[in-house]
Order: sequence, then C-alpha cells, then structure tokens
Amino acid sequence: MRKITAVISLTLDGVMQAPGRADEDRRGGFAHGGWAGRYFDPVLLQAMGEGMSRAADLLFGRRTYQDFFAVWPGRTDNPFTKVLDDSRKYVCSRTLAEPLPWKNSTLLAGEAAATVARLKQEAGPDLTVLGCYDLMQTLTRERLVDAYVLLIHPLVLGRGRRLFQEGGTRAELRLTKSVTTGTGVVIATYEPA
Repeated sequence: MRKITAVISLTLDGVMQAPGRADEDRRGGFAHGGWAGRYFDPVLLQAMGEGMSRAADLLFGRRTYQDFFAVWPGRTDNPFTKVLDDSRKYVCSRTLAEPLPWKNSTLLAGEAAATVARLKQEAGPDLTVLGCYDLMQTLTRERLVDAYVLLIHPLVLGRGRRLFQEGGTRAELRLTKSVTTGTGVVIATYEPA
C-alpha cells in the first residue's frame, strides 16, 4: 500500500494560501501571496531537496496542478524542475479531461476521496502532495494522509485558507522529526498517533 505525505508551507496561524507568489491564489480577496519567499535559506532548500530526491509520485488537485504547470516545466534556474517534470503526476479533478498537458500526468477523474483511496491500494511509489488546499481538505477529512511535513513560518497573516478548518476532523498526531532553519521556519514531520 502506498503512503501519502503532505508537504505544506503554512503560517503560525495555519494559513497555507499562496505561499509562492503574489498572484498564486487571490480567492477571497487574499492579498498576502508570496509570503514564504523571504524565509528561504540553505537549510530549507536542503530539506526540500532531500524530500524531492525520494522516489515518490506526486498527487495534485486541479488548481495546484494547473498553477505548477504554468510555472515549472522547462525551467533551468532551480534544482526542482527536473524532479517535477520527470515524476509521475496524479491529478484529482472532476473538470479536466485527458490528455493532460504536463508529461507523466494521469487524471484521477471523479471524487477525490474514492480515487485517491483506490490509488493508495495500488502497488507503486509513495505519494507526495505539495500544497493543494482543496484536495487537502478531502484527504484530511477522509484520513488518507499518512504524514504531514509542515513548514511552519514565523508569520501570522490573520486571514487566508487554513490547512485545518474549524469544525474539521479531530486527529492526534505525533512528531517524528523536526528541523529549524536559520530564518525561523520549523520543518515538523507529524504522523497519525
């Protein structure tokens, strides 16, 4: 059985919306996009590189897949593009149709809870989710996540889409690893207790 690891950048108040770019996700009038960039340092880049070097397939929701596809393919200014381009990508969507534009992409059509649960039962590499707010709400509710790698930034935004919503599914987690970067980001790995 495959395991799912969610890698999520978030603020101290749990906001995961638009860490990468100002225009990444303006839903709800969110005006704080790109908040994570100033916290990158060698420790964070090394940790992310180690995570990306592990053999895993990627699991995306439609919105994040389309955003990544618009930004990453073919870039030569970073160590991550080759991994993203070459990895098998599974995309949960009720609206997309095949063929998907990014190489090595497979559509998981229908309801994400059912399609991801089936995918977990198949033989193959583990799965990594990078961000994917809407998909994470489903995976968390259905208890399909086996590990959370949370990049907790020393920042409070006060508004935005949060990883764990009020009224969400109760879960107890145990810390299995933590690293603190020079910029104060705590990279904490949690698994269900």
